[in-house]
Amino acid sequence: MWKEGTLGVKGDIFHYWVKQYEEPSQFGIEGGRVSKLTLKRQGQIVCNYDRGWDIRPEDENTEIALRILLKDYN
Repeated sequence: MWKEGTLGVKGDIFHYWVKQYEEPSQFGIEGGRVSKLTLKRQGQIVCNYDRGWDIRPEDENTEIALRILLKDYN
């Protein structure tokens, strides 16, 4: 269920945690399989989803990292 790793985007390094289910859910991001997701950059949380948005991506690199993870896991 839980996936953890690092991801590089245009010089930024993101550490991520993703909770992924086998089937899509109403609680998943965009109705998909990811129900929890955290992205950290330099130790700071820059994106967080826990069955709803707590912290949305606020810059291009964070948005790109999110899109890559959703492509892989959602």
